[in-house]
Amino acid sequence: MIKVEAIIRSQKIDAVKVALDAIGAGSMTVSEVRGRGQQKGITQQWRGAEYVVDFIPKAKLEVVVTDDKAEKVVDVICEVANTGTIGDGKIFLIPIKDAIRVRTKERGDPVL
Repeated sequence: MIKVEAIIRSQKIDAVKVALDAIGAGSMTVSEVRGRGQQKGITQQWRGAEYVVDFIPKAKLEVVVTDDKAEKVVDVICEVANTGTIGDGKIFLIPIKDAIRVRTKERGDPVL
């Protein structure tokens, strides 16, 4: 099992959800997060004054899938979340040792 953790633009989350549903990877957790990367924040103006926003609002998407689905999930996220500009996000692949369903204590791939 692989945990695909993607930090993407918040406005792309609905499109990514629909695309992941279409390939059978619809179970996910989404969190609102703030962060900074290569962009190092953005400068904005408000009432003539300039100010820096160091941490940009993003969405963190977590999907646990079988090993054979992980690359397809990555491809879908990259395709749908891409705007072609700095700040599109990052994807991390994390190996998962086991998964347990709390209600039944069932383990492994069937839990997904």
